[in-house]
Amino acid sequence: MEQALKNFFLFLSKNKALTRAAKKYGLRFGASRFVAGETIDQAIKVIKELNSKGLEVTIDYLGEFVDNEAEAIERTNQSLEAIKAIGKEKLHSQLSLKMTSMGLDLSDELVMKNMRKILNAAKEHNLFVTIDMEDFTRCQKTLDIFRQLKIEYDNVGTVLQAYLYRTERDIEDLNEFEPNLRLVKGAYKESPEVAFPDKKDVDENYKKIIKLHLLNGNFTAIATHDEAIIDYTKKLVKEHNIPNDQFEFQMLYGIRPERQLELVKEGYKMRVYVPFGTDWYGYFMRRLAERPANVAFVLKGVVKK
Repeated sequence: MEQALKNFFLFLSKNKALTRAAKKYGLRFGASRFVAGETIDQAIKVIKELNSKGLEVTIDYLGEFVDNEAEAIERTNQSLEAIKAIGKEKLHSQLSLKMTSMGLDLSDELVMKNMRKILNAAKEHNLFVTIDMEDFTRCQKTLDIFRQLKIEYDNVGTVLQAYLYRTERDIEDLNEFEPNLRLVKGAYKESPEVAFPDKKDVDENYKKIIKLHLLNGNFTAIATHDEAIIDYTKKLVKEHNIPNDQFEFQMLYGIRPERQLELVKEGYKMRVYVPFGTDWYGYFMRRLAERPANVAFVLKGVVKK
């Protein structure tokens, strides 16, 4: 049943008609639990509140799979506005983005132009930028562009997914760049030809790549809500005397907020992924796909309305 629900919501996440409807009707039916608002001003209020509790943040203007240059430029400008707002307010926040929203599917020239604009602005405000990883078909291209940008900028990192067979090799191949990587399990529906189909195998590979990247001496963001992975990381860093400033935990806004605060109290760096914007539908569906408990929360919210 759980797998069927996951597949159902992942299927819905790619429905363009529902995406358009979601933009029209706004953050309803529980999405506001996971999305900080539709505007940067709304998101800034959320960041300030999280910072006041000792939580770091990475902010993401939602949007992916743009199909024209004007939309890619608009998404780029929204990211630039977010950078300026974070700098002006002196907030403890980074920026995350998807390169499809910068024009990845349109042209290499466009995406590189937009990424350089963002990284130049981020450098001016002493901000770090993480390039989110998307589905498998865009993985290699994303990493190729990351390599090129890493030569030019020191304030950029990217994401690798534990459910892909290729990830262990990717970590070794990227090691020469001493990259700052966010390691995740992965939230897209992929073929068993490219990804581990069983959760236990994903979990084991996740532990393997966390250990590999940390022991390579590189900064590692462990993005998980899985207590077993959190405990594994704690034991690993203690066993190998890895300092707390070489890694951080990351969780999504609206998921396990109490645990986020507990990790801060335990002395760990905890960063919250805070999305905002009108194009929230695909992101929201993937959150519902990840945990059945999220679906139950949303249904309760609808009943209350």
